[in-house]
Amino acid sequence: MLGAAGRGVLLVLWRVVLVLLALILLLPVLAVLGSMLQWNADSAQILQEISRTVLPEYAWTSLILCIIVACGVAVVGVTSAAAVTLFDFAGRKTFEWALLLPLAMPAYVVAYAYTDFLQYSGPMQTWVRAMSGVEGRVFPEVRSVGGAAWVFTFCLYPYVYLLARTALMDRATHLMDAARLLGAPMSRRIREVALPLARPAVAAGVALALMETLADFGVSSYFGIQTFTAGIYKAWLVMDNRVAAAQLSTVLLVVVMVLLTLERRAQKRMRFAVTKGAGTSAATVHATSATQSGRSGRSDHSNLTAPRLAGKRLVLAWLVCGLPVLMGFVLPLLFMLRPFLASLRADETVFPWSQFAQWAANSVMLGGISAVLAVALALLLAFAVRMRPDPLTRGVAQLAGVGYAIPGAVIVVGLLLPVGWLQAAAPTLGVGYWVTATALGIVWAYVVRFSGVALQSVQSGYAKIPTSFDDSARMLNVSGFNLMRRVHAPLLKRSTAAAVLLVFVDVMKELPATLVLRPFNSDTLAVVAYQLARDERLGEAALPSLALVLVGLLPVMLLSRTLRSR
Repeated sequence: MLGAAGRGVLLVLWRVVLVLLALILLLPVLAVLGSMLQWNADSAQILQEISRTVLPEYAWTSLILCIIVACGVAVVGVTSAAAVTLFDFAGRKTFEWALLLPLAMPAYVVAYAYTDFLQYSGPMQTWVRAMSGVEGRVFPEVRSVGGAAWVFTFCLYPYVYLLARTALMDRATHLMDAARLLGAPMSRRIREVALPLARPAVAAGVALALMETLADFGVSSYFGIQTFTAGIYKAWLVMDNRVAAAQLSTVLLVVVMVLLTLERRAQKRMRFAVTKGAGTSAATVHATSATQSGRSGRSDHSNLTAPRLAGKRLVLAWLVCGLPVLMGFVLPLLFMLRPFLASLRADETVFPWSQFAQWAANSVMLGGISAVLAVALALLLAFAVRMRPDPLTRGVAQLAGVGYAIPGAVIVVGLLLPVGWLQAAAPTLGVGYWVTATALGIVWAYVVRFSGVALQSVQSGYAKIPTSFDDSARMLNVSGFNLMRRVHAPLLKRSTAAAVLLVFVDVMKELPATLVLRPFNSDTLAVVAYQLARDERLGEAALPSLALVLVGLLPVMLLSRTLRSR
């Protein structure tokens, strides 16, 4: 047994480790904010030039896109959640899990699919012109702000759907039944009971969708719309202007932090929400929300009388629930299969299968390494909070959860800025080589961005382990990491496995950070799909895109299984 002095030394060492972890996770944010401290006449001139030329366009485009996406995901998510929660109709149980399927589709893959099918030279407009004799463009341009909003709406509405569904199933069914007994019609019950209860959940889901929209690079770059993320990459890679990239990153970071604050406030207002604090991790939101709603909602929904829909109302319910699945998953999947099968029939050598295997291996390797490191960090932090929930430990854990809200473009700038400073100060250290020419930099970015996903999953597992287990173990002289190994680890197997899966899938689909920080000759499926689509080789881009969809189906299948087991 260690004496008081030994325990004091270990406590100091542990605090040092926590501070180092906080610095590792906060480095991108600190570097971006610290770049503003290097203010001089050149920086002021660049900022003035940006404000006069591109910044208004970036801000206006991003604002319009966010407004349309916010309205779209709110309407689609709330109506579909209300339909499957407050009503009973044929196919309701199928729609409950089918509405999760768009989570498997990366937004940039959906953009490629719709562009290939609906563009001027695509099969849809070609067929319409041939049948009607009309010349010129038949449909509006897909590559526009409206097209991007359409893609984001049907890819991101599940965030609102899951949180709203959880809020409605936890309390709305009871109160709706009480209002029915008091003689309130259905329209009034929905307007005065269901919607007020779901309002905080809807606000949280909309904030998550907007953070994903602002963090996107694939859709905005492919559609050619001028958003903040596209501007950051253009300033860094095209203009080779680090100061401009840092200034744009700072503006985007401030906007994202405001959204994160609003989302957390909305989460606190969700008094009846089972999952709390999940706002920093969008992937964990739909995992934990679906799981908890499946567990808490069965008796509520099955024991109360829900109106049975038939006739026109049944058709309307099918449309409300079926259109999001059709637009966000079924049609994009079919659109991607069409060029893939056509190219495969035309020439079997079109696809470089050996290179595809290498791209998949690179993706799996980066995903596996990042998932193991992120989950190990999550286990360490969650165990530390469990054993010693002091302000420092809780603060580091909260900082680890912020990473998911930070756009990949900001993380890239935040990592490369200090690398440039160190490289200029000490060229012989070769810091630039280790960060940009090896997997160190990209894995670091992944851990910063996705450690919050793993932490939320592990913490949800810890919430189910009573503290009395720890007290009993201490009475048997089991403490410290032995407690973790012998008591906590067996009980955390499912949560840990879910965390590994979520981080692995998110890393596989990550595009902005991978595009810049990947090592030489180490392309991933996401990068190759983006490059091929950018070169208008959509037939070849279909193969890696479909592979990403298959990978994305893994966590969706896990959530669907949870819902079906209710």
